[in-house]
Amino acid sequence: MTTTPIEADLLISGAEIISMNPAREVFRDGALAIKGNRIVAVGKREALEQSVRARATHDARGFVLTPGFHDGHIHITGDPLTRGLVRRVPDQDWGDNLSKWVIPLFKAQTPSDEALAAQLSALAMIRHGTTSFMEAGTVIHLDAVMEGLAASGIRGRVGRWVEGRTYDPAADPAIRTNEAIALLESEVAAYPDDGETLLAAWPQLVGHSTNSDEVWLAAKSLADSNGLKVSAHISPRASDPEWFLANTGRRPVEHLAHIGALGPNICLTHLADTDMAEVELLAETGTSAIHCPHAAFLGGFGLAKKGLHPEMMARGIPLMLGTDGMAADILSSARLMAAAYRDARDDQDLLPATKLLELMTVDGAKVMGWEGVTGALIPGAKADFILHDTRTPEWGGPLFDSVGQLALSAPPSAVHSVWIDGRQVLESGRNLLLDEEKLLADAVQAGQAIVARTGLPIRTPWPVL
Repeated sequence: MTTTPIEADLLISGAEIISMNPAREVFRDGALAIKGNRIVAVGKREALEQSVRARATHDARGFVLTPGFHDGHIHITGDPLTRGLVRRVPDQDWGDNLSKWVIPLFKAQTPSDEALAAQLSALAMIRHGTTSFMEAGTVIHLDAVMEGLAASGIRGRVGRWVEGRTYDPAADPAIRTNEAIALLESEVAAYPDDGETLLAAWPQLVGHSTNSDEVWLAAKSLADSNGLKVSAHISPRASDPEWFLANTGRRPVEHLAHIGALGPNICLTHLADTDMAEVELLAETGTSAIHCPHAAFLGGFGLAKKGLHPEMMARGIPLMLGTDGMAADILSSARLMAAAYRDARDDQDLLPATKLLELMTVDGAKVMGWEGVTGALIPGAKADFILHDTRTPEWGGPLFDSVGQLALSAPPSAVHSVWIDGRQVLESGRNLLLDEEKLLADAVQAGQAIVARTGLPIRTPWPVL
């Protein structure tokens, strides 16, 4: 009996494939076939070479092939062009840091600045194997950002800067709330998510104490009606619980549960200062958590002493990782999370290599609502994947355990090639869609101009002669 061959555009052949399929199979001397933007077959090379008829073949011997990584929280604008500017000194508190440095730098950016910053962020993410991301909700010029991202080929969900609470006692709170809700509605209408598009807008609230209850509920209603997710910053440090307790009598997660603003389509970032009652509410409502280890430890959140992310995972709370723009790669974030919690809990078996890869792939896809679509190399999934070059000293010679070697020792710079939606966007560490030299040169000029517009001083910790 003759079997009809599987038609494919490309067969990636000879790699060791970490599939992240439900059985977590690893195919030594494997192959992966794609047609259009979908995976049509994955398995052992010998079998696929017999069953697949491909228009082209890519020799991947010496490589490990994995799904693309997910970054659940990154500021793609604001930071990339002014990262080197010293933004606070020890005599300034966290509020001063935000109000006098961070926010002025974000809001001084022009549409072209934000488009450039978004491309710079996409370039860094793709270089380190991130194929999908969720923006942190601090984009101001959404049209320009979407245009810039489209040129990069990355998959992302982006949201405008939305603050729906007044700070001036003389201002009318209803006006600010209505403006924020109108903004949420307009961006979702302008960039709808049909499940296929690479880029779409989701309701992304700045969070903390910046939005009224009405704005929270409007964002959730939009997500409910359109099959989207809502993301917001909550409880990185004690200031959020203190504000909510003073103004609502409840801790942040308790208050959001009380007003009906939690659920499977709500993603809360940081959650470093939470208690077990809040963890139970997250579990009961199916609300997702996004953990940003670099932000927590560089920001001095006290996470090692009071963080509850392992307890969240134990309770079945969907959790993914984010870089918060403070690290170039999600792999480093995974390693930092594991090291910190292992040390804090005196438990060397906590967060093993297998869990780190799950956090970056299938767990990220689950939080994004993309189970079976991204995060695993299975037939029918989107063709988002990475080739990791194992021919480096850090990989350590033979592939005895590619999962452990990748999660714990491989250099992030060993990302060799990346495909997103069936399209190759990186080859030999070089971006195929963006003009890297021009992009980096333009970034230097734009960053200098932004700082000049703000009038903020350029400070260095040591004298520069």
